[in-house]
Amino acid sequence: MINSRSLDDLAPPVKQRAQAFVEAAKAKGIDLLVTSTYRDSESQNALYAQGRTTPGNVVTKAKAGQSWHNWRCALDVVPLVNGKAIWDDPALWTKVGEIGKSCGLEWAGDWVTFKESPHFQYTNGLTIAQLQQGAKIT
Repeated sequence: MINSRSLDDLAPPVKQRAQAFVEAAKAKGIDLLVTSTYRDSESQNALYAQGRTTPGNVVTKAKAGQSWHNWRCALDVVPLVNGKAIWDDPALWTKVGEIGKSCGLEWAGDWVTFKESPHFQYTNGLTIAQLQQGAKIT
């Protein structure tokens, strides 16, 4: 199973934006820990099973092939304060979301349903279906 944390595992246009995001956050005094970039199908299906057929909370609605992570177009982050991951500070997440958006990323914290503050992606207007048919993120 592969669940990478490396920005190098993102598609080049996503990697550029992700690097700019991490650097811009740091410039504003916010350290970001990248918790996930590319996930293979096995890892995605294991995550999808969580809260359904395995213990834990539901954390994704995407099966293998349906997640932007599977296509190297998404990253999850968490801000660190004094080296500690901060998951539950809405004001801090709003700042992180604004920084990510300023770097050309879509922030799942803005989604109407299934808001996901740690998730950022770059799709260049493509859909998962288009990627499945061979389209490439540019």
